[in-house]
Amino acid sequence: MMNSTKILIVEDELKVANFVKRGLEENDFEADIAYDGLIGLKMTQQNDYQVILIDINIPIINGFELCKEIRKTNNRIPILMLTALSATDNKVMGFESGADDYLVKPFEFRELIARIKALLKRSQEYKFTSSVLKIANLEMNTESKIVKRGNDIIDLTAKEFLLLEYLLINKGRVVSRVDIAEKIWDITFDTGTNVIDVYVNFIRKKVDKNYNPKLIHTIIGMGYVLREGEL
Repeated sequence: MMNSTKILIVEDELKVANFVKRGLEENDFEADIAYDGLIGLKMTQQNDYQVILIDINIPIINGFELCKEIRKTNNRIPILMLTALSATDNKVMGFESGADDYLVKPFEFRELIARIKALLKRSQEYKFTSSVLKIANLEMNTESKIVKRGNDIIDLTAKEFLLLEYLLINKGRVVSRVDIAEKIWDITFDTGTNVIDVYVNFIRKKVDKNYNPKLIHTIIGMGYVLREGEL
């Protein structure tokens, strides 16, 4: 990994922050620390980071709010939440706030490094996709981040945008929950969670519910496919 890869750690527990920083530097990353959300926000505005690690329970601006603030100006930088909060509701809140991945404390450091590398790889891959993706009367501009269905602009969260983008890139092909978990969440699919189904329903309500033709289809036992008309 090149030394130019800079990572911001937003963590108020001094021992944890220093442990993560030291481990990252041992793996040839550069790392900075912010001990509260406000400082973290200012540092993201003043520096060019490739990945941001955020704890949820941090002072002044919590992790969820910090994610939202970052996403107002930067929809692409990978954000990984490091937190002791493991409930599915907390994970959904994290993804809704704009996080790309969610790692529960305590964690093995090699898993953190693997997650970071996966986030970096995916962020590079998406740079080379077409800037305009279309199917029927649904259109996504990946540069301006505008999604339209007919003449209507569809408001999506950062995670919903990435999920719909993945479906558009793979239109006509059935993508499994495992595919989505690995490509959009950069995680190994947990059969005990319904986070992916929840998010598919989120975007289905926004881009399909009041429009025709229906585009997002569930293939029972296999996954989802984006295509025109019924199967």
